[in-house]
Amino acid sequence: MTKIIGIVNQKGGVGKTTTAVNLAAYIGKKRKKVLVIDLDPQGNATSGLGVDKGDIEQTSYDMLVNDVDAADIIVESSAANVDIIPTNINLAGAEIELVSAMSREQILKNAIASVVEDYDYVIIDCPPSLGILTINALTAAEYLIVPIQGEYYALEGLTQLIDTINIVKKKLNPDISLLGVVLTMFNLRTSLSRQVKEDVDDYFGKKVFKTIVPRNVRLAEAPSYGMSIYDYDKNSKGAKAYEALANEVMRKLK
Repeated sequence: MTKIIGIVNQKGGVGKTTTAVNLAAYIGKKRKKVLVIDLDPQGNATSGLGVDKGDIEQTSYDMLVNDVDAADIIVESSAANVDIIPTNINLAGAEIELVSAMSREQILKNAIASVVEDYDYVIIDCPPSLGILTINALTAAEYLIVPIQGEYYALEGLTQLIDTINIVKKKLNPDISLLGVVLTMFNLRTSLSRQVKEDVDDYFGKKVFKTIVPRNVRLAEAPSYGMSIYDYDKNSKGAKAYEALANEVMRKLK
């Protein structure tokens, strides 16, 4: 059975795209077929997986708004065994255009129904908001991963996110569940990071992944080369963290 995972947090800059790209790459490295869906109008997962946003003819916008078949939009990425439904800034218009659409929360789920069985894992990179695009991702996904960064106000807004997930679970997608919370951009040598970890552990308990992703220069550099951290520098601390996270995710989903 295909595992559909949404990477979600309405805050920006918490490592959603970094997590989506590198989780996909390491799962693909284990010879599993992975589809990444770029649902963030910034298109960072698209460029981070080696796809030129200026060259793509059709994007997730066309799939959601113009009813273009998902199979016609999927392209190969720079990571082994990883395909992507790319996007660009045009997707920003979908937030407005989908408001009046019939069954607007179900559009993504219905659009990808014909292709998900071709993959072992589908990973959805969500935008930093709780708008209609994120609601579509929550409706389509079975599992959610929430990245939380080691910064002040790390838990700010998470109550709203959890409330939104619970509403979606009750009204739109009873099968959705929180797979786990992953701590990103962490430096456990600082008292701030240690305090954030303690707060996250208190709030989420056993839902916190054991893997902690460190703040790492190589992780920040890799997207500018259109590569996952595995392809860019597989010996870096960031690479080892995402390999461990992929192993942990796959064990949880066995």
